[in-house]
Amino acid sequence: MNPTDLIEAPATPTAPALLLRPWHVDDVAELVEAYRDPALGRWAISAIGTEDDGLAWVRAQEQARATGGRLGFAVVEAPFGAEPRRLAGGVVLKEVAPGRPSAEVGYWTVARARGRGVAPRALAALTAWAFDTFRADGLERLELLHQSDNEASCRVAEKCGYPFARILPATPPAFPLDGHLHVRGPS
Repeated sequence: MNPTDLIEAPATPTAPALLLRPWHVDDVAELVEAYRDPALGRWAISAIGTEDDGLAWVRAQEQARATGGRLGFAVVEAPFGAEPRRLAGGVVLKEVAPGRPSAEVGYWTVARARGRGVAPRALAALTAWAFDTFRADGLERLELLHQSDNEASCRVAEKCGYPFARILPATPPAFPLDGHLHVRGPS
């Protein structure tokens, strides 16, 4: 596999299949809509309030992918009937490089996708892909960070085999609260 491959998470009896693919400009409208959700805004580092913000963010994702240090993926749900694929969230693999033993993962979901297993399935697919793709280059562990009051992210991390490792001290203003570090090695 190479970093431009698509990643699939199969359907379950209660949820459609997911496709993890690179971000592109066709995602901007759904991205802006997703960021109107106050819950996402609470946890997100980026603020995307306009089409221009969304386009700049997608272009930054494309540039980061081209340099290889940050591999962001849009998580889209398989179509149901005549419905088109819909944005369900995003996942990212950060700081991956040959010879570097660790990298960081992150994820988020749109409001309508929460509570349906999208985040755990997308994170599990990204995790398997990351180790399959980069283990030969020295990847030994993946780190997942979230604010300590984000209990949903804590549940997703543990469900996907990322046990809690330690508390990270707050670093205001970007990270005003303590954080949790979860770490996982290859299965």
